[in-house]
Amino acid sequence: MISTFLTNTPGSQHQAARRHSTMSDWRAVHWVVLFALLAGAALLLMQPHWGRTVEDSLAYFNTARYLRGEAAFGELRAPFPYRLLMPALAAYLPGDLRNTFAAVNWIAISVAAGGLSRIVAHVGGSRRQVIFAGLLLVFSVPTFWYASYLLTDPGALCARTLFVLGVVTCQPWLAVGAALAATAIREENILLLLWLLVFRRVGIAAGIAALAAAAGWLLLVRWWLLPGLPSYLWVPSLGTLWAALHDVRTLLSVASAAVIVLPLAALGWRHIPPSLAPLKTMLLLMALPPAYAALSVRVDGRAIWSLYPFLVPLAVYARWPGGAKTAG
Repeated sequence: MISTFLTNTPGSQHQAARRHSTMSDWRAVHWVVLFALLAGAALLLMQPHWGRTVEDSLAYFNTARYLRGEAAFGELRAPFPYRLLMPALAAYLPGDLRNTFAAVNWIAISVAAGGLSRIVAHVGGSRRQVIFAGLLLVFSVPTFWYASYLLTDPGALCARTLFVLGVVTCQPWLAVGAALAATAIREENILLLLWLLVFRRVGIAAGIAALAAAAGWLLLVRWWLLPGLPSYLWVPSLGTLWAALHDVRTLLSVASAAVIVLPLAALGWRHIPPSLAPLKTMLLLMALPPAYAALSVRVDGRAIWSLYPFLVPLAVYARWPGGAKTAG
């Protein structure tokens, strides 16, 4: 049985009053207009790279082609085919595969932006902070540069946002469902289910069952749906990280994803409402997989972009020295 989320935090009555005031200001039509504007802006930003493939995205594109029967099994390259959900959605939608894949990513970005705004509204953020949360995701270099490529990152980002929304709004079914979907998109998201279990946000039986289901899916993909792919091994090496630190493109990629959101999140770290405090441990936990990848394979801006669901709600509460807020 899924347990009730912890809500009796210090200042909870004040936060509840602010939340009620903020949410009452937002009617359904306001949310529809905001979502439409965010989705429209995302679509415009994604157009220059719509449906393109490069490096990793070509591997995901070939996975979708394989699922459509347009590519041979020998064209698949591990571990990319194991991240099956997004290529499968693109493959089973009608139309040109490049367009359907990019469209799925656009929907994911739009939902994530709307979800971040909803999170901030629920915890009592001002109207400006609510809008700012969605804008921080949409008007970012990673959205322009990565979202329209045929990658799985937009889907993972969307699922992580829905996970945070489930935690913040005390809807454990949403958090568990989003974590399961996120794991089907990218395997490292199984850590979200571990977070729910460790911090007792779900009952022990329910948490173990969810973890078992996620692990079962990962094994099913590797041993039954896509068996026989060449094995791969990520070995941590300081040499890999050192090489990345001397690569200009890598540094520019990381800087473009971090330059706005990361400093704002640092400035907002101590000023968030108590109901957003769980994001701190989520952020620290989910930063481990990209840190391991940086030591083993490479690092780029997507490593930070994938953490936006945890960073953006912190960023909108940034206070400059002297107490001035960035929004609200």
